[in-house]
Amino acid sequence: MSLHGKRKEIYKYEAPWTVYAMNWSVRPDKRFRLALGSFVEEYNNKVQLVGLDEESSEFICRNTFDHPYPTTKLMWIPDTKGVYPDLLATSGDYLRVWRVKTETRLECLLNNNKNSDFCAPLTSFDWNEVDPYLLGTSSIDTTCTIWGLETGQVLGRVNLVSGHVKTQLIAHDKEVYDIAFSRAGGGRDMFASVGADGSVRMFDLRHLEHSTIIYEDPQHHPLLRLCWNKQDPNYLATMAMDGMEVVILDVRVPCTPVARLNNHRACVNGIAWAPHSSCHICTAADDHQALIWDIQQMPRAIEDPILAYTAEGEINNVQWASTQPDWIAICYNNCLEILRV
Repeated sequence: MSLHGKRKEIYKYEAPWTVYAMNWSVRPDKRFRLALGSFVEEYNNKVQLVGLDEESSEFICRNTFDHPYPTTKLMWIPDTKGVYPDLLATSGDYLRVWRVKTETRLECLLNNNKNSDFCAPLTSFDWNEVDPYLLGTSSIDTTCTIWGLETGQVLGRVNLVSGHVKTQLIAHDKEVYDIAFSRAGGGRDMFASVGADGSVRMFDLRHLEHSTIIYEDPQHHPLLRLCWNKQDPNYLATMAMDGMEVVILDVRVPCTPVARLNNHRACVNGIAWAPHSSCHICTAADDHQALIWDIQQMPRAIEDPILAYTAEGEINNVQWASTQPDWIAICYNNCLEILRV
């Protein structure tokens, strides 16, 4: 790649608005492509698709489209081989799946409240890596919904993708803030969620009559994010609202954290495990810092991160590129930066 000749370590893109949601494209033919979602406190929001031009070493906005309300999360289809249509999903008032070509168009809007004008906003979602026809959403109405996608043949202007509810379950006693599929047991059926009741709960699509509580916050603070280790499905990380630490859990030892990462000086906003290593994790916070930790010595205390990067603002999101493990993306204010690690 021409980038390696130049060996630039940081590339920066400035959006016309505050950036909140952000994620890397997964396809092998779109290496330095990311999607960004605006955070504007009104109905009209935007999503931008940006790519790094390897000749000029500058980010170029390839596409901007309208989005109702800010995106709470966006994800590209987890298609490492480039065999599926080029799809992007966003959550907000509903789950939307978009098809990216020269123009981006809405393929389907997934709404499981067909009989009501009311919709409960979606806080997050996850796209299953083993079965890309499966997505899960979390909502403030205490539920998680698992969606199945179908891709049909394109006839005229008929949409390529449609979706249906596979199952909806009450996951928590209060709002659900995040959901993530686990790679355990084949990677298709197990997922976990966190929410305002301060618990991490694990579910199995084959046995939805019960769930397992993996952890409960001692002060019952709401848990905002959860993130599975990409190499070892026993480990996950979570963080509490306004909390300055990230808790690492081992599902084999429920309710007792195996590590606490607590060097941040302000509330943590994002967590990303390394795609290629079971013992590296990145945390990002309002203290402007992105920290990379080596957790190999668990359960001995992890005192200090091995790498620290200070941004020019409060970092509200961090994503580690699954197909390019030496690149991490962060966003703060109206900026996206990708950092070589």
